[in-house]
Amino acid sequence: MTGNHADTADADLVDSPYAWRRLAVSLALSTVGGIGLWSVVVTLPVIEQEFGIDRGGASLPYTATMIGFAVGGIVMGRLADRFGIFVPLLVATCMLAVGYVAAAQAESLLTFMLAQSLLIGMMGSAATFGPLVADVSLWFEKRRGIAVGIVASGNYLSGTIWPPILSEAIQTVGWREAHIWIAVTCVVLMLPMAFYLRRRADVTDKPNILGRNGTIKPEGVSLRTIQIMLIVAGLACCIAMSMPQVHIVAYCGDLGYGVARGAEMLSVMLGLGVVSRIISGLIADKIGGLCTLLLGSTLQCMALFFYIPYDGLVSLYVVSALFGLSQGGIVPSYALIVRQYFPAREAGARVSLVLMTTVIGMAIGGWMSGEIYDYTGSYQAAFINGIAWNLVNMSIAFFLLMNWRRTRTA
Repeated sequence: MTGNHADTADADLVDSPYAWRRLAVSLALSTVGGIGLWSVVVTLPVIEQEFGIDRGGASLPYTATMIGFAVGGIVMGRLADRFGIFVPLLVATCMLAVGYVAAAQAESLLTFMLAQSLLIGMMGSAATFGPLVADVSLWFEKRRGIAVGIVASGNYLSGTIWPPILSEAIQTVGWREAHIWIAVTCVVLMLPMAFYLRRRADVTDKPNILGRNGTIKPEGVSLRTIQIMLIVAGLACCIAMSMPQVHIVAYCGDLGYGVARGAEMLSVMLGLGVVSRIISGLIADKIGGLCTLLLGSTLQCMALFFYIPYDGLVSLYVVSALFGLSQGGIVPSYALIVRQYFPAREAGARVSLVLMTTVIGMAIGGWMSGEIYDYTGSYQAAFINGIAWNLVNMSIAFFLLMNWRRTRTA
């Protein structure tokens, strides 16, 4: 291609072999770049010991990283809309390298926390989730659901692959040198993959059967209201989702089964979450993002309910597996819904905004469940709280689905 369109993809590249190769590279980038969310969890005990602080103080870098990740996703999404995904990925690669070197040199908790939140979370890993999901959605139409589900699985794969590697590295060479090696690894692996994604997608908005300029005209509700509703839905579903994910280990300890059993259940949950995201992607290609969201949210609500009466060891393994299979496909559905309502040129910012809200929901939900436990002395009320938030999500999904169907038949 030549001229001003040299960096823009031809329409025939959508759903092409190149698009699938691009998806594979995007999944690898998401898996590598996701290290920023998991390294701070693995290093929590050594940070506590290194700086002589309590467990609450040692948890602050994680909270700061999650906040930075959420804010950075929106910023990087806007950057991707304007310049393509290559620019935010290039920035992310550099900032992850600089951030991990800075963290390795930190002499205080504040310095470490700033490196984690601003460089690693906000300017680094954030580009490898929401903006990358949005970019992949531009390269697929017939198989958009499965493509989005696959790239969104990178976050879970990162949480499966990185922690044992980093834990072993910390024991072998120490946490500071391990962070230096992370910096080197990010540059070596991410830089060439980022260059592979230099080509931009064609975001020329095409008229569809419901409206012009690539958008629809929903019946009785504005697009701004729909964006707000999706934000609330993302917040609500992940407040509910966080209850088992954040507290299952502690819950098993309280029941007398031991934290090791809880860790195994969490591993099962996350592993089946990857399966769920891929299966949900296939389903979404058949029934659409809204139906998939409602289906996943309903199944997640049922799984949360099962945690209340069934607290035997075998029962908890089964329920945790069901929870993993139900919840994994919820978050990627938002990217598909955004693409239904909004033009492609706004995909990066709007998808990232909703997906980053789900991250905030996880952070709030984990804290909220802990507070409820401290107040009541048990996790039963926390599960009920999760179910209540889940019902909020289901209500929004049902409303949007009915509105979408009325709009299509109007």
